[in-house]
Amino acid sequence: MEWMLDPSAWVGLLTLVILEIVLGIDNLIFIAILVEKLPPAQRDRARVLGLSLALLMRLGLLSVMSWLIKLTAPLFSVGPLDFSGRDLILILGGFFLLFKGTLELHERVEGRQAHASGATMHASFWVIVVQIVILDAVFSLDAVITAVGMVDHLEIMMLAVAIAIGLMLVASKPLTRFVNAHPTVVILCLGFLLTIGFSLLAEGFGFAVPKGYLYAAITFSVLIETLNQLARRNMRRLEAKRPLRERTAEGVLRMLGMRPLTGPEPAPAGEAEVPAQVFEDEERYMVSGVLSLADRSIHSIMTPRNDVSWINLDDDAATLREQITKAPHSFFPVCRGSLDEVIGIGRAKEMIADLIANGSIRLSRLRDPIVVHDSIGVLRLMDTLKRSRGQLVLVTDEFGTIEGVVTPIDVFEAIAGEFPDEDETPDIVAEGENSWRADGAADLHHLELLLNTDGLVDDDEGYSTLAGYLLERFGQLPAPGDTCELRHGRAVFRFTVLRLDGRRIATVRIERNLEQADQAGGQAPHGV
Repeated sequence: MEWMLDPSAWVGLLTLVILEIVLGIDNLIFIAILVEKLPPAQRDRARVLGLSLALLMRLGLLSVMSWLIKLTAPLFSVGPLDFSGRDLILILGGFFLLFKGTLELHERVEGRQAHASGATMHASFWVIVVQIVILDAVFSLDAVITAVGMVDHLEIMMLAVAIAIGLMLVASKPLTRFVNAHPTVVILCLGFLLTIGFSLLAEGFGFAVPKGYLYAAITFSVLIETLNQLARRNMRRLEAKRPLRERTAEGVLRMLGMRPLTGPEPAPAGEAEVPAQVFEDEERYMVSGVLSLADRSIHSIMTPRNDVSWINLDDDAATLREQITKAPHSFFPVCRGSLDEVIGIGRAKEMIADLIANGSIRLSRLRDPIVVHDSIGVLRLMDTLKRSRGQLVLVTDEFGTIEGVVTPIDVFEAIAGEFPDEDETPDIVAEGENSWRADGAADLHHLELLLNTDGLVDDDEGYSTLAGYLLERFGQLPAPGDTCELRHGRAVFRFTVLRLDGRRIATVRIERNLEQADQAGGQAPHGV
């Protein structure tokens, strides 16, 4: 043990440990790839067994160094090439690495998984162990030859090999977990094994491959992949900062064939903006309605003040009976002189009974009105509607003026689309394959879904109807016949004002022109 007093021996030991780890890391990576094919309960056992076999094999080869040296003597010749035992081992090992690496790479590139009756099929334990033994034999020979060339003492060689294998054994499980969790790293490692297999094959045929070039290329590739992994981790962290609901909604909207409401700018012309639609139209309406419900304002779902049916206590009994009978509603705001002077909420059948029996509506039977501010969110509004037990809810502005009413059916229509009452006609009626007639009060969310476009809804603006959108684009009350366009992808939507009702846009024709979009050469800004 005189070498322990020699400082140069300790330097050699440290250097040899580092080299043995470098030479054994590819062995460790391939073992990690092989044990992935085993059931989870057997993977640790196979990994420890594989590295233990590598240690025993390298120590055994070191102990028979005299026999190992004879492996370099030529056994036979083929033309100008002489082949020794070492050459044959290198050739067979190189073929094994190329064959096995190609199969593994093909399996992962093709994305094939072995399944049977819905369960993943695992390889046999001893089949994997045999492959690990062959692998250990190939890589151990190179490691032992390096050890022989580095130091002169057998004790140092064995100690360095034992330390290196021990360190790799400690790091094997984290490395295996990391390799299995990152598919790109597996592909890169398989590329390394193919490179090493080719170099072994070339060296077996007498063509020396400088190991410095080989390890330099591998090191450079590892550095690039490390930067890629860091970039992906930073992107995942940035993505994780977004609310879970927003990320989920974005993924579902893409499945619906729609571009998410938030995210990157539209794709350039000629590129696919969204994946193909996998949902039917009605499913798309409902799922999109649910996902966008929390972001909608109460104005987009309520019945506006102009369309509210209300009872005026100043009218005579006959007029009130006729009004209640003709309107298909169960509840009415009961007011005195104006909608803003609400006395209570009356049930239709109770008020009819009072008018028949007493000639007037009994105020004692009226329900207290439920009033919400127009800034309330739709989700909070739904809680209020649940407590109202089917009763309508009045919506007021900051000055106390009644702006409209909301019923449970209004929320349902925001999700599933319009359900017109007996005295109503649909807000949007198809006139042809690429033509629609729409009421100015048509909801923009529903219109976007029907037209399969976006750009109509703007949460930063105060409008929620088609009329509001057009007034924003025109900048003034348009005249019948005025038009504006919305370009989206390869389609141009033309909005033509057909009729006004006082100062309100009553009817609009919408036309989709695909040919004009082709000539336009892509997506243009929204506007008139």
